[in-house]
Amino acid sequence: MPQGVRVRVWGPYALFTRPEMKVERCSYDMITPSAARGILEAIYWHPGMRWVVDRIFVMKPIQFTSVRRNEVKSKVLGTAALQVMNGADREISLNAQNEIVQRASLLLQDVEYVIEAHFEMTERASASDNPGKFKDITMRRLRRGECYHMPYFGCREFPANFALCEELPERTAYEGERDLGFMLYDLDYSDAEGGGIVPMFFRAVLHDGILDVRGQEVLR
Repeated sequence: MPQGVRVRVWGPYALFTRPEMKVERCSYDMITPSAARGILEAIYWHPGMRWVVDRIFVMKPIQFTSVRRNEVKSKVLGTAALQVMNGADREISLNAQNEIVQRASLLLQDVEYVIEAHFEMTERASASDNPGKFKDITMRRLRRGECYHMPYFGCREFPANFALCEELPERTAYEGERDLGFMLYDLDYSDAEGGGIVPMFFRAVLHDGILDVRGQEVLR
C-alpha cells in the first residue's frame, strides 16, 4: 500500500445518523465511508491530497443501545451570520433554555473498525508536494497519536480512539454475507454554491465482516 494506510479506530459509543429519521436519531449498523474519511482527515489533511476509503473491517459485533440526549431544535443560519459580519444589526444567538429538547437516540455501543484507505493527489498540490511526503507525515502522525482535532464517531460527544494498524486483521466479527441495506456513501458538493448538495447512497453488504467500498454503484 504505497499511498495507503490501515487505521484501527474504537470507542464506547457511535452514532451514524440515518437521514430518513427526521426527529429521533437512529444509527446505521456501522460506520459510513464518509465518516471513516472524516476520521482520516482529522488525523491528517492537506489541500493537495484526498482520502479515499477502500475497505472497512468490522472487528466487534454490532450492538445497539438507546439513550436520551439534549439537542437544540433550531440553528443559527449561515446567511444570518454573514449578514452580521457585513454590519447588519440582528440577533444570531440561541437561547439554550428555550431551544434545548430531549430526544431519543439509537446508538451503537462498543465499536471497533479497521479502516483501509489510500490518498490521491489533487490539483491543489504544489510543486513540493508528493505522495512520499504525505505518506511519511501520515505514518508519523499515526504512530505519535497526533490529530488536528479529536476524531469522532458521527457526533462529537462520541470520540474515536485511533492507532496505526500494521497488518491485515486475521479475523473479523462476522462470517459469511450480511446485507446492511442502503447506506450513505458521501455528499456531492459539486454544485454547493447553488445549494445543490446531493447525497449519494450505495448498497452496503458485509462479506466476512468486511465492507468493500471500491467499485460500488452509487445512487443519487
